[in-house]
Amino acid sequence: MSQNPAMPLIDAASVDSAINSRMSTRAFLPDAVPRATIEHLLRLASRAPSGTNTQPWKVYVLQGASRDSLVEKVCAAHDAVCADPSLAEQEAYDYYPEKWVSPYIDRRRENGWSLYGLLGITKGDKDKMYAQHQRNFRLFDAPVGLMFTVDRVMGRGSLVDYGMFMQTLMIAARGHGLHTCPQAAWNNFAGIVLPHIGAGDDEMLVCGMSLGYADPNHLVNGFHTPRESVESFTHWLE
Repeated sequence: MSQNPAMPLIDAASVDSAINSRMSTRAFLPDAVPRATIEHLLRLASRAPSGTNTQPWKVYVLQGASRDSLVEKVCAAHDAVCADPSLAEQEAYDYYPEKWVSPYIDRRRENGWSLYGLLGITKGDKDKMYAQHQRNFRLFDAPVGLMFTVDRVMGRGSLVDYGMFMQTLMIAARGHGLHTCPQAAWNNFAGIVLPHIGAGDDEMLVCGMSLGYADPNHLVNGFHTPRESVESFTHWLE
């Protein structure tokens, strides 16, 4: 049923709460997420805007054996790259800049060291850093892994569309008591991911995402990243 765009939301506070409580969750419970719930979330996410309604997203949902098999493959490849960096795969697109500048590098460092500090990982503790990084490829123990691809023929604008799609999905997940963690780390292993999920040669991996119920007792889920003030990034023109 279509909604009247002029009608105000009955419970705007719940929308605010879903947005404010979204976080990159790094420890999940093993509890399964019903397929019907995942389908519902994806249906909601499909309402995200896209340029001329191109809807460029393609989503692969991994659970059970398919999830576990991909985790094993990529963790083994991650170990191999650690032993021989020349095995590292070139990403299909630059997620991060070639050269970091302030203030972005400062925020990145603050984020990394704040997380490691919470986990008791100190500078120079390469083994613990490596183990924590590999948690990405274990989907932080989430029972559901989502892989997002886009046809290579599409332009950069489709990545903007994808961001809106994924944010809609993550907010919808919060509305159903679920948490997520979007993960660009998977892009370094697209050569393994894409054949595993059955993606075509014309598809590019955009990123992955963990989905499930957050472990409320895990220390890492107490990590909440700060945000810049509205005044710091907004310019008012009158």
